Amino acid sequence: MHLSGRVALVTGASKGIGLAVTQALADEGVRVAAAARSVTVELAKLAEQADVRPVTVDLSTPDGPAAAVDAAVAAYGGLDILVNNVGGVRPRTGGFLSVGDDEWLTALNINFLAAVRSTRAALPHLLRSAAGSIVTIASVNAALPDPLVIDYSAAKAALANFCKSLSKEVGPQGVRVNTVSPGPVSTDLWLGPDGVAATIARNGGGAADDVARQAAGGSVTGRFTRPDEVADLVVYLAGDRAANVTGADYTVDGGLITTL
Repeated sequence: MHLSGRVALVTGASKGIGLAVTQALADEGVRVAAAARSVTVELAKLAEQADVRPVTVDLSTPDGPAAAVDAAVAAYGGLDILVNNVGGVRPRTGGFLSVGDDEWLTALNINFLAAVRSTRAALPHLLRSAAGSIVTIASVNAALPDPLVIDYSAAKAALANFCKSLSKEVGPQGVRVNTVSPGPVSTDLWLGPDGVAATIARNGGGAADDVARQAAGGSVTGRFTRPDEVADLVVYLAGDRAANVTGADYTVDGGLITTL
């Protein structure tokens, strides 16, 4: 993928998609600063096996994203790739009226502003790179709004809009900006004890496995996307094989979205 020797910062890198992206980039010879609130066993093990530098930081704070960028630059002397991955969702089983200002602000902060802040801090370094690239993990919910995750959907729509706008500004300066929009992915966010499936099941009195099967059945392929499948696309977009791809959004949802 023509990525060997480059430097990347991945946010939300301790598990799920972020960990898979970190692994995939490291496999291509990228030096990776892996930012997360805590270092999981899996991330620590990866750091022992590859040129991966865990960065412990709270990306939900106003100063956290800039601290992560500073740590990456301090460790590796520059920055070529930013992967905005950190995010979170909580099903709003009580409906729209149950979602107060605090919940809205939390959703917008972690799913939108964290990426804005990371990008703002990283951009001066990316502009100095010979091949600056930003890949942001959005969601099918940016184009497939769901009242069950109404605040998350709105935040991801804002994120996709932001990335498209930015791509027009910085593309002429050599920095590419793209988004990847997964459907349900087999991570703790969906399948963990406090994930989407379990939360819906507790509210409805059903079983989490049944909720997950129903969600998977909404796609043409009948299954969740694997984290490594998302990571492979991120790696492609980060590298020179996608050198004239910018301002694009790639959906990885097993055919969940049926419209053009």
